[in-house]
Amino acid sequence: MDMRRIVAMLAEEAEQQMRDQVWELAPGDRALAHETEAGLRKVVGPSDVQEALPQIDRLEHLRETLAVLAISLARTHGRMAWFLSGALNALEPVLRWRAMTAESGGTFGTVLASPEEYTEAEEAVRLLQDGLERIAAQ
Repeated sequence: MDMRRIVAMLAEEAEQQMRDQVWELAPGDRALAHETEAGLRKVVGPSDVQEALPQIDRLEHLRETLAVLAISLARTHGRMAWFLSGALNALEPVLRWRAMTAESGGTFGTVLASPEEYTEAEEAVRLLQDGLERIAAQ
């Protein structure tokens, strides 16, 4: 399953839990969702901006996305933590990517990502941004 689909399913589940009042957002959840969403928007911008960057910069931005999510995850618990954990898990393939060729020697299990994979990951981050924006607005 691709990253976009996983993030879309997470956002859908979060919205359903809020509608069903299973997840009653505390003010801290809303604030963290807003802060995380803003942090993600700083890192991954619109598709035309991202696609114009060299792959090494795109990978750097995606790794920064993981850092934003990990820091937010460390600051919360409960359903917000579960949601952020699912988002980190969805973007896990980024951890195995490298943007440089291996001149010689091992690559520690990393792989070169295709332009399509970068686009998929960036689109997943944008979906996550939108989902967090909706959570913050509840």
